[in-house]
Amino acid sequence: MQITTPDIGVDKATVAEILVKVGDSIAVDDSIVLLESDKASVEVPSTVAGVVKSILVNLGDEVAEGAVLVELEAQGQAEPASAAEAPKAEAPKAEVQAAAPVAAQAEPVAAAASQVVDVQVPDIGVEKALVGEILVAVGDEIDVDQSIVVVESDKATVEVPSTISGTVTAIEISVGDSVKEGVVILKVKTAGSAAAPAASVQAEVAQAAPEAATAEVAAPVAAVAAGKVDIAVPDLGVDKAAVAEILVAVGDKVEKDQSIIVVESDKATVEVPSSASGVITAIHVTLGQNVSEGIALVTIEAEGQAPVAAAPEPAQVPAKAEAAKAATAPLQAAPSADKLTKGQNAANAKVYAGPAVRKLARELGVILAEVKASGPHARLMKEDLFAYVKTRLTAPAPAAAPVAATVAAGLPKLPSFDAFGGVEEKALTRLQQVSIPQLSLNNYIPQVTQFDLADITELEAWRNDLKGNFKKEGVSLTIMAFIIKAVAHLLKEEREFAGHLADDGKSVLLRNEIHMGIAVATPDGLTVPVLRNPDQKSIKQIAVELGELGQKARDKKLSPKDLQGANFTISSLGAIGGTAFTPLVNWPQVAILGISPATMQPVWNGQGFDPKLMLPLSLSYDHRVINGADAARFTNKLTKLLKDIRTLLI
Repeated sequence: MQITTPDIGVDKATVAEILVKVGDSIAVDDSIVLLESDKASVEVPSTVAGVVKSILVNLGDEVAEGAVLVELEAQGQAEPASAAEAPKAEAPKAEVQAAAPVAAQAEPVAAAASQVVDVQVPDIGVEKALVGEILVAVGDEIDVDQSIVVVESDKATVEVPSTISGTVTAIEISVGDSVKEGVVILKVKTAGSAAAPAASVQAEVAQAAPEAATAEVAAPVAAVAAGKVDIAVPDLGVDKAAVAEILVAVGDKVEKDQSIIVVESDKATVEVPSSASGVITAIHVTLGQNVSEGIALVTIEAEGQAPVAAAPEPAQVPAKAEAAKAATAPLQAAPSADKLTKGQNAANAKVYAGPAVRKLARELGVILAEVKASGPHARLMKEDLFAYVKTRLTAPAPAAAPVAATVAAGLPKLPSFDAFGGVEEKALTRLQQVSIPQLSLNNYIPQVTQFDLADITELEAWRNDLKGNFKKEGVSLTIMAFIIKAVAHLLKEEREFAGHLADDGKSVLLRNEIHMGIAVATPDGLTVPVLRNPDQKSIKQIAVELGELGQKARDKKLSPKDLQGANFTISSLGAIGGTAFTPLVNWPQVAILGISPATMQPVWNGQGFDPKLMLPLSLSYDHRVINGADAARFTNKLTKLLKDIRTLLI
């Protein structure tokens, strides 16, 4: 059994990490390979359980969809094969049964025009999700893009739209089922086939309905075939992000993988690429709008899918469809008014609810946090909103609601400065704005800072000897690479400094790996990409990755994964200036090391003063986890490592 590269949304990606080895036993959905592109990082899961027989890719290989990654000796291969044959044998019978009612009403050619199509789970940005709600029933008439099922993951709630129009003949999933991309959701009987000859189409029209009714049906079907594609927000690794920049306009022609929207969170700035080539027909978001995974950003008329002649539906279908359109017309015509303030919308974002429920809440002016949820896992349903609104209409609204919003900020309102010359307002960058909640968490950490000086005279001399050869290879060798290597070595001994305080406050969670956040200054503000496993890398590898991460940060090309999972942070002022500072511990971490510019200072040797290059260190730590003596011991060990880097080899 071969595991191949799935559709990862780009033409090709690089093998960044191989997560299994020959002989490993793996289960379904176990990650086997990590692929990286200039847009994102994706862990490819196994589609079957078995034992790894061979690995057919190497680190650094470029792969495209369909490329073989590993070969497995699948568990129970013989049994699934025989099981798979049974449905195939029954398939013709099922098709005959589905076509029988049509044959009774029309000619044999018309019967061949209908077919039963499987509607599957699309790429929802996660490996698997739970079915939270089924929005249709057997016998319902559905249209293209109509929501049919709600799936939920730990990242988002997504309404899955139908890719075709027709009649629901079977529902293949149940509420609570775990599904992934490719799993069949519904079986839908379509109205007709576009490949039918013109003479057959005319015969069906004559038997099914008058010309006028046929025209009404043909129009929407032709529009479906025109290839409209919605580009949605991918998995960003955060619950929500703000639209920072819209890179296209209606009427623009875009290519596949071309960036169309820039979204920003407190973790990263991400450019969302187009998954298809074509012309922008609609933009569904505005600057500053908060979006989450699955929200439609733009609609594209995909290339190579021109409108085609479509066969009409039976006469009774248009009548039902028109009735449904008439019933929903007032709702569709109503403007999408947002009656909530920004603060109330922010409160709504923390509540577990689907996109349709959120839209309805905005239109009705309902704060979701005030509504009692009845759905699975405390999920808000539309019925809960209607019940809440009905209660509010028959009872007075609570008077204390507006007061809570003012107190939440924690600080009083600013006084007026008009009597003192007035003010000029300068907006914070989007990155600064979204960083405020994370920085505010530091108010809950009892933080202490330990200061020390490291003699790096010999280390700097060695770096100067090496940097010429590094520069020829295009690598910038800075003192930071040596500091990262020394700190990573030390964190393997002093594991509490790379741990986390447990939620109950009774234990420290010690991490098994070291992932180090490195603060990088950009024109928009400070961002902290993560260097993976520096303890397992050479100083040269660290220097190369430092340069790459810094450039990606400045170019706004960091993916969400580039900013996740750090358990210790280093922040350096470089050559900017200053003698020392107190860096803020970045929760849920418990320590951060600040580096100030090194200066030449006289150091007493017992008989006189020697000129030494001294590096100021500032170690801030969470006093609930780390004692002052532990912090002093940590910085003392670090100064010795930096004074003589050879001790790393002992």
